[in-house]
Amino acid sequence: MESMVTKFVLSLLVPGLLVILFTRVTFNHIVALILTVALMAAAVYAGYTHTWLLFVANAASLTAGFWYSTKMFNRRKKAEAHENE
Repeated sequence: MESMVTKFVLSLLVPGLLVILFTRVTFNHIVALILTVALMAAAVYAGYTHTWLLFVANAASLTAGFWYSTKMFNRRKKAEAHENE
């Protein structure tokens, strides 16, 4: 039971944080989303995600991380545009 709770909590946190991290590294939120989805697909293929509850938690975390990284990306582009004026 503890293992399932741990997997659920990690599913809620890790994908969103990975999207944000990859956005900071690649400077592109779309590339960050693609990299995170590829990592999650590899984890599913390896058998680490095996219940629908974990799929839903991963998707919710991905969505929240992508929303925040898009906001962060747009804020940075706006600051750069003002800086170049």
